[in-house]
This record gives sequence, C-alpha cells and structure tokens, in this order.
Amino acid sequence: MSNETISNETSSVLVVEDDPEQRRLVSDMLQASGYQVLAAESVEEAILTLKAHAVDVVFSDWKLGNLSGIELLHYVRRNQVELGFVIATAYGTITHAVEALQQGADDYLPKPFQRQELLLTVQKALKAKQLRSQNQQLSEQLSQQQKLVGLVGNAPCMQKVYQRIDKVSATNATVLILGESGTGKELAARALHEQSPRANEKFIAINCGAIAESLAEAELFGAEKGAFTGAEKLKIGKFEAANNGTIFLDEIGELPLSLQAHLLRFLQEGTITRLGSHQDIQLNVRVIAATHRDLQQQASTGDFREDLYYRLNVVPIHMPPLRERQQDIPLLIEHFLAAHVKRHQCDPVSLSETAYRNLLDYHWPGNVRELANRIERFVLLNDEEEFHYLTNEQTGQATDSLLPDVTFPETGYHWDNFERFCLEQALARHQGNKTKAAKYLTMSYKAFLYRLEKYQIN
Repeated sequence: MSNETISNETSSVLVVEDDPEQRRLVSDMLQASGYQVLAAESVEEAILTLKAHAVDVVFSDWKLGNLSGIELLHYVRRNQVELGFVIATAYGTITHAVEALQQGADDYLPKPFQRQELLLTVQKALKAKQLRSQNQQLSEQLSQQQKLVGLVGNAPCMQKVYQRIDKVSATNATVLILGESGTGKELAARALHEQSPRANEKFIAINCGAIAESLAEAELFGAEKGAFTGAEKLKIGKFEAANNGTIFLDEIGELPLSLQAHLLRFLQEGTITRLGSHQDIQLNVRVIAATHRDLQQQASTGDFREDLYYRLNVVPIHMPPLRERQQDIPLLIEHFLAAHVKRHQCDPVSLSETAYRNLLDYHWPGNVRELANRIERFVLLNDEEEFHYLTNEQTGQATDSLLPDVTFPETGYHWDNFERFCLEQALARHQGNKTKAAKYLTMSYKAFLYRLEKYQIN
C-alpha cells in the first residue's frame, strides 16, 4: 500500500456525535483540512445519512444516547463493509478501544485529542477503506475468472479473450468463436453463458458435424408426429429445448446448406417451424457458434451462406493456439495435474525439469486438449517416457541423415507453396493414404489434417 496521503478534497467523513459543541468542533477541523463533512447526532440519524449519501469514513463517538458507536459499527460492517471507521473513546477506557478494534473498527481515538491526531486517524481509516476496496475488486476478478469455466491462462492473447467475454456476456449478441481444434472454443461459449443473465437456464451444445444430414432438421428444429417415417410422436428440437437459454453450434461450418437457411431465418426473426408444421414458434435463444474453418473463404466459394456468415459474425472471439501462448503451458500443466489427480484419485505427481522442457518445446498441434490428454496419461501411468516419445517422435525432430538434399535459391522462395508441395508429394507417394503420408512426414495425423485443410488439399 502506498504511504502517500489520500486527497482530502475527494474524501467525505460522517461525524457522529451527540454533543452539539463537540460535533461542530470536529466537523470544523475536518472541513478546514479539506474534507467533505456530514454530521449526525445519533445512530439512527447516521444510518439514514449513510443510506442517502456516499461516505468514505465514519468518525463516531462511543456513547450516543441509548445506543453506542458499536451498534453503528455493526451496521456498517454488515451493509457497507468497505467504509473506514474510527471510534472516539473516553480517556482511560482502553477496554472500549479493544472491543471496537475486535468488532472491525480501523482505529480509535481517546478523548481529548489534538487536531493532528484526528487527521492522522482519519487518514489511516481512508487507507484501510482503499485497501478493502482493492481486495474486493481482486475477489470479484477472481470470481469472474472462476466463472470462465475451465479457461486457464495469463498470456496477453488470453487476456483479450477474457476481456471480450466480459464485455459481451451480459448481452444477447450472437458470437462466433474461431480457432483451431482443441483451443477451448466450447469452454469460451460456456463462459459466455455462465456470465450472462441466462446462466440459470439451459446451455445446449451441438456438434453440427456429428448430426446425420437426414436427421439434422428434426434434431435442431423439431418435428411433428408423422412428419417422416419413424416419427411416431412429437419431437422437440434443440432450439426449442434451449428456449430462454443458450445454444452452442460447434463446427458450424459443417452445417448443411439446407439448414443454414433455417438458422438464418431464426437469427433474423427469432422463430422456428417444426418439420411437418406450418406454425411459427417464437423463441428466445442466444446463439453462439464456433468453427475451426475459414467461413469467409467458404462463403466466397459458395460452401457457406454469406448472409449467414455476417449474421453469425456479430462479435468474433479468436481462441489462440497453444503455440502462441507458450507462457501458459506451465500454468496449464499444473492445472491439469491437479485436476486429473483429483479425478482419478491418484497419488500426487510432479514433472522433472527435463519433462517440462520437452513439453515447452513441443508444438502442440492438438492444442490445450492434447496437453490435457497427455497430462492425464502421465497421471495414470506416472511415466515420463511418454513425454520423451511425444517430443522426439511426433514433433518430427529429424536427424541429419533424414533431411533431404535441398538447395536454397539465392532469391528466396515462398514457404507456404513449399509446404503445400511437400504435403501433395507425400500424398501422391502413398496413393492418397493420409495416415501413411502423415507418418512419412513424421507428423501427427491431426497436424497433417490441419495442414491439408489450411491449403485446401482434397
């Protein structure tokens, strides 16, 4: 805490004293020093003043008619806990002073007192009030962080994610969460829901790529009895089930074009129509979508509706890949170690410095999800060899004997074109077998698929 004197001009003090002369004297001393002063002659009047005005410090006498400053102190600590509080006690009544401090007063001042003693005591109470306010803000920030449902990390790119979630969570705005697989897009969606006024309503998550196209319309928007073969009773769709809550459409880029029109209509009008019905149903559902695809690119090729893309992309949130937030890896490791030890009721385990270095050096194509899985395996097996295998085999660390003989041109070359060429050559060499091509390039299968998609190689 800084030792600087807090500005009197912006600080207000409530003086509570039943002796009119003493009340005027204390008020005059404080006003002369620049404080804004309010006054009350009883506990009851002081409480009414506190309800009507913002105050920084209460300076109260011990004896106030039939009540005491302790009753006022109890009220303040129950209702305005951050306020500074000083109690004035009669000369020699040290037991009163001790009781006041035990009950939560910031300081006491024995009568009679000098002007300088009064000012120093009020300054002390102001600093205590400021410290309590800071602690309250930190507690609220911690609570807010805890509400982010599993999102862990302090890297600047993650701070931007937290800030954007904080800004839009309380609104009904449609959010599009972008990022590679395994970066925590669903966790971000859940955080948006948990911090919203809809937190006590349903959060329904749907993987659009996992629904059979023939069943997708009924699954999302519902179906009347007899609407199709096998529809023996009314089916309530996911949107209707999520009414007043949030629906999370993961892998939105996989949604069939026929259903994109239905989703666009809902975003525009807030209504759905069950399959086999002509009756519109008005719903109140917040839509959060996510994808690892480039929807703008898909829209330009006609694989995704352009009007739907702009409807979804009202507020974009980009989840950074783990390789862009390397400083968070130790924090994530400790988080997952503790979580998996608790989940599987295993003995606590720790990593060696070498293991930490291996994990930091790995490029994590599967992002946070891959790291969580690897740490879970380590907790279950307690074998660091898993990490050595991960680093040496899957990162494609090549020995000199495995490096191809490549001559670099003087004028340089386009890396993306070269990488695309290598991927295509590996596929051609193995007749399109992606598993064999990935192994040939000593690359994880998931990383290989990601690069195929990056360069639109079919």
